[in-house]
Amino acid sequence: MPQDIVTRFAPSPTGYLHIGGARTALFNWLYARGRGGKFLLRIEDTDRARSTPEATAAILDGMEWLGLDHDGDVVSQFDGAARHAEVALALLEKGHAYKCFSSQEEIQAFRDKAREEKRSTLFQSPWRDANPASFPDAPYVIRLKAPREGETVIRDQVQGDVTIRNDQLDDMILLRSDGTPVYMLAVVVDDHDMGVTHVIRGDDHLNNAARQQLVYEAMGWDIPVWAHIPLIHGPDGKKLSKRHGALGVEEYRAMGYPAAGMRNYLARLGWSHGDDEFFTDAQAKEWFDLSGIGKSAARFDFKKLENICGQHIAASDDAALLHDLLAFLDVTGQPALSEDKISRLGAAMPFLKERAKTYPELLEKAVFALSDRPIEPDEKSAKALDAASRGILNELTPHLQTASWTRDELERTLNQFAEDQGTKFGKLAGPMRAALAGRAATPSVFDMMLVLGRDESLARLSDAAQE
Repeated sequence: MPQDIVTRFAPSPTGYLHIGGARTALFNWLYARGRGGKFLLRIEDTDRARSTPEATAAILDGMEWLGLDHDGDVVSQFDGAARHAEVALALLEKGHAYKCFSSQEEIQAFRDKAREEKRSTLFQSPWRDANPASFPDAPYVIRLKAPREGETVIRDQVQGDVTIRNDQLDDMILLRSDGTPVYMLAVVVDDHDMGVTHVIRGDDHLNNAARQQLVYEAMGWDIPVWAHIPLIHGPDGKKLSKRHGALGVEEYRAMGYPAAGMRNYLARLGWSHGDDEFFTDAQAKEWFDLSGIGKSAARFDFKKLENICGQHIAASDDAALLHDLLAFLDVTGQPALSEDKISRLGAAMPFLKERAKTYPELLEKAVFALSDRPIEPDEKSAKALDAASRGILNELTPHLQTASWTRDELERTLNQFAEDQGTKFGKLAGPMRAALAGRAATPSVFDMMLVLGRDESLARLSDAAQE
């Protein structure tokens, strides 16, 4: 019977959800969800000095916004300390670990001497094979008894087989002298106890995998499938940092990128399915596989992100897009909209969503629907409202008062009026845009009039004509 797939995301709660962490979470989520498996979340909060409840909340909030739902409760690594210590003692009992009484001064002296003699500075404890009868009554750590000869092979689904000579691996500490477990042990115990079958994480953990694999082997546990994914670089090929722009998921949310677009873009960042750039969640779940992940670092490209996000906004269901837009206004602390403005926004959605790459761009196009009278034209559109244009708007209003408020009738009326004025409709459009929206660049005049309705449209045209 095939094994159920279990993946996990295990961030440290020391800050926001980094864009690289979000992609790692996404890859784990896609791999599990596409195979009917489980996606688990563990907060690696063993570093008590740096772990904060606020950072944990930010990580959970970022994952919720991205739509990366996890199975079961969030696991706290710190809460499992007693279990981690239990495994260290079991390794000691099995003879795969030992008590080391060496002081920090003795370890430093060993390394200094090794450096002088130009040999490996990996500490080799004199207590590794010591007789328990010689043990002093003093503090000690518990170290893993790593093999000194041979090789450890990490069979990685992204990097291929990675071979590390065992003489390059130290007898790592499992339990500190105060009885607290180290992170490297905790990760293995947690992954085993949580039933994790696939460890998909950044390739900065590749060296850790060799040491962690020794713990799996010593305990006789199944080794998970390893998949170490390359890090994300900035456009200049250097590790992604603040100088490249936003790093935290919450910053992208605040800038108004849609979550679906972020998922699509992050999935393509280091993974590919042929030449497909734009795809749905359902397609991503179906297509995502470890074999599609490249070995080299991916470069973050804001233009590609915007392009993908624009396609997702355009392809969105109108009602769902309106819901997301209202959530964006709320999370960015903008005033709530009246029912009337929400209704207008919903009615305008079919033409607003075309060619908008972010929510702020969409809202800028929607300014006509969200503004109250009197409409204040901006500097550019105000130029279209000279005395002659106002006179034309004044003459136009009675023609519109008797027109049926349908697109065909409005087009016929305005084109006929323009013809009677000895001009083309294009000449009317500038003053009408200024009157209806206070902007020079707006959706179609006809679209705006249909959304605003007869009374509001005529009132705005009348206001502009009088000034």
